[in-house]
Amino acid sequence: MPEHVAVIMDGNGRWAKKRFLPRVAGHVKGVELVREMVRACLERGIGYLTLFAFSSENWRRPADEVSVLMQLFVKALQQEVKKLQENGVRLRVVGDLNRFDPGLQQLIADAEALTAGNTRLNLTIAANYGGRWDIMQAVNKMALAHPEKVGTWDESDLAPWLSMHFAPEPDLFIRTGGEERMSNFLLWQLAYAELYFTPTLWPDFDTSEFDKAIASYAQRERRFGRTSEQLVDSPNA
Repeated sequence: MPEHVAVIMDGNGRWAKKRFLPRVAGHVKGVELVREMVRACLERGIGYLTLFAFSSENWRRPADEVSVLMQLFVKALQQEVKKLQENGVRLRVVGDLNRFDPGLQQLIADAEALTAGNTRLNLTIAANYGGRWDIMQAVNKMALAHPEKVGTWDESDLAPWLSMHFAPEPDLFIRTGGEERMSNFLLWQLAYAELYFTPTLWPDFDTSEFDKAIASYAQRERRFGRTSEQLVDSPNA
């Protein structure tokens, strides 16, 4: 069982189009699937779930769709945080939040504060997030904090400044909707993740589909640069 699962929830708009519905209907259905995914992780003992909700590139979408996405984000925070608290789920939102409305920023801060003591599941929502942005903001913070180490920095110096510094690197990356690319998501953190792509659109990605992804992960041999023979000789190395 993976400890950390990261997901690009792709296909909401296409799901709605196939049913001759407005794109917003797909996003509404997609929010319902988030609830199911959280419940599935709790039942399976998965400690970390990270969901790519809104990328820094998504601002390029039609203004009315962006507005709907922001409204859904606000509504989800207002309606779901109490349930997360009751179920021992800690919520974090990572990304460049400065572009969001002050009211939304406050809702995020309040939700994070309310759930800060929970340990059963760490749920992270990546919003106005980009992997390149994450690396650059981490480099800038690191340079300001330790200018004396210029020229000698290593990965361990950068890691504390990344948005996901509090979580282990994802074991399993899932992308729904048929696309097979990373789309600027957790570029640093996904270096050794097992990748799982499925044509299933996000609103149809139910628990049985999630279990297929986990089953695929369970069959992988994670060598991290070593040989299979080395893993047999030193399975805990």
